[in-house]
Amino acid sequence: MGEHRIPRGIVAEATARTMFTLTRHPPAPELADLVEYHWVLRWDLRGKPPHEQRVLPNLAVHAAFFPGASGVYGPAHDVFSHRLEGRVQGLGVRFRPGCFRAFLGGPVSDITDRAVPLADVFGPTAIEAAESVRTATDDVQMVRAIDNLLIAKPTSLSTSARRAAEAVESIARDPGITRVAQLCADTGLTTRSVQRLFTEHVGCTPKWAIRIYRLNDAAQRIAAEGDPDYAGLAVRLGYSDQSHFIRDFHTVTGQPPAEYARTTRADREHAPDNDRT
Repeated sequence: MGEHRIPRGIVAEATARTMFTLTRHPPAPELADLVEYHWVLRWDLRGKPPHEQRVLPNLAVHAAFFPGASGVYGPAHDVFSHRLEGRVQGLGVRFRPGCFRAFLGGPVSDITDRAVPLADVFGPTAIEAAESVRTATDDVQMVRAIDNLLIAKPTSLSTSARRAAEAVESIARDPGITRVAQLCADTGLTTRSVQRLFTEHVGCTPKWAIRIYRLNDAAQRIAAEGDPDYAGLAVRLGYSDQSHFIRDFHTVTGQPPAEYARTTRADREHAPDNDRT
């Protein structure tokens, strides 16, 4: 078994560290089953060119409380890009994959690859919470405002939601799970049951979930090593051949592995020296 993995996938991280600060905070104890963490983002680019930040797709639903970019963002199949400019602070909530249906009240697949207004999910008090985040003087105030918002919406995890979350945890713990059949063996569920759980509670197919985890692993390894042995990397990730790995990597990241490696290498070489994280 491997250690628990959380796909994050900040692209061009060396440059990103000079553009914004990112801190993560645990949720209130009452929310521990539902929320992985809160993330607080700040940037001050006044008098500087805007920065386009890309993030690799992942399974989690996020609730974002940012001026001009608030909303509930479903699981994504494509790279997410956001333009940073001016001076902004905000908070995001990363929900545990499999656990957001308790808030949504419908299949998570309904919001896959799209965003919905905060008020549609959390009611009109979400607007007040977003304003509290905007005017907060520290992270503690931000986190408290959003914890209170989430706690105020009665939620409980159904048995099927817990099974879905546990299935995702199986993938996160064990990089050796590279096929749906292995996930079924690990969870004791049938293929049909796993597929139904993922559609209802995760918002994607189990095959896509497995792909996201192993290709985030690949992106991290390429970023760390620069130009690894791609054939060997494909084997370690459970691919039958290198060409299949390259196609999958391109689908998830928008770049072939070699191009991603060049982009990462150039990012490290040309990142500004004034690292503000």
